[in-house]
Amino acid sequence: MIYLDYSATTPVSYDVLESYIRATKDFMGNPNSLHSLGVKSKALMNSAIKQISDIFNILESEITFTSGATMSNNLAIIGTCLANMKAGNHVIVSKLEHPSIYQICNYLESIGFEISYVDNDQDGLIDFEDLKRKMRFDTILVSICAVNSETGVRQPLKMIRQIIKKENSETLLHSDMTQALGKVTVNFHDVDLASITAHKIYGPKGIGLLYKNSRIQLTPLLYGSGHSNMLHPGTPSVPLIVAFAKAIRLATTDLDKRENFIKRLNERIIAELEKYDGVLINKTKISIPHILNISFETIKAETFLHALEEYEIYVSTNTACSSGELSTSVMAIYNDKKRASSTLRISLSHLTTTDEVNKFLACFKMVYNKLNLLKKMD
Repeated sequence: MIYLDYSATTPVSYDVLESYIRATKDFMGNPNSLHSLGVKSKALMNSAIKQISDIFNILESEITFTSGATMSNNLAIIGTCLANMKAGNHVIVSKLEHPSIYQICNYLESIGFEISYVDNDQDGLIDFEDLKRKMRFDTILVSICAVNSETGVRQPLKMIRQIIKKENSETLLHSDMTQALGKVTVNFHDVDLASITAHKIYGPKGIGLLYKNSRIQLTPLLYGSGHSNMLHPGTPSVPLIVAFAKAIRLATTDLDKRENFIKRLNERIIAELEKYDGVLINKTKISIPHILNISFETIKAETFLHALEEYEIYVSTNTACSSGELSTSVMAIYNDKKRASSTLRISLSHLTTTDEVNKFLACFKMVYNKLNLLKKMD
């Protein structure tokens, strides 16, 4: 098997799984219980939370665990809007977001909020002048992802935040950092709110995290008991939190070394795919090497995906959450509906080998020639 869909999800690393199993077996107590088993579990959980806070240089109280990035996005955006309704009802987002962001925006519009979509340039970089024009006195939130999940376009969040604060010091900046963590350096202090998830960094599915600056107030979306900051009530999952902490620690180690290796793989693939007349490379100068997006001019991407699957090679069309749909991200950059309607995403990892890339390229050639021939015969 050759797995090239790491941006959709990642395999759980052995070390992370080991931490999860140990916490499950040896720390069975509810961390909210007052007896010794509960105290023991709470101590382990607090130790994991401190590890995460130390890695990101944030306060422990600024961490809220969720079920994943989608829930973190909901809590960050809807929670901010509901908490700041008296200040305004205007939200700005980019055209390069994960589908979950747009679903949230649709909901906000249904309850009276106004959404503006900021433009980007031909490289996918946020248009700073357009952002300034769209900023208003009643703009309460801007949400821009750190790295686009389809094209790998990376945004300069620190600069974007400076522009936002200059136009309106009360406006908050949220970023979905799901595709950035473990690939490039992330700094939570560049934003006011940030969403991440474990399963993109070789951790377990079912747990994510919302960073919220301690000065910010959010309205909870769920109500109950059992969590210190009350933004995500219920019994905390100690094993998932421990595993998440381990995954974060491993994912933020040797980033430069991993990125350089992945860059070489990326360049190898591009050098070969550029030779095909019917293949377009959807890459800009600010795309990270971990994500490589291509378009077919005469072949359906879904057909190509399933043809590769016969060789046990796994890629995706666009994001796993919008598979088979028009790529809004490619559309936003190239303004070409045909190009955006047949895209394939190849996502790489430090676990990807040179041999796997070579086999992928050999199979790609066979599949491309076969499907292209069949197309000509139609």
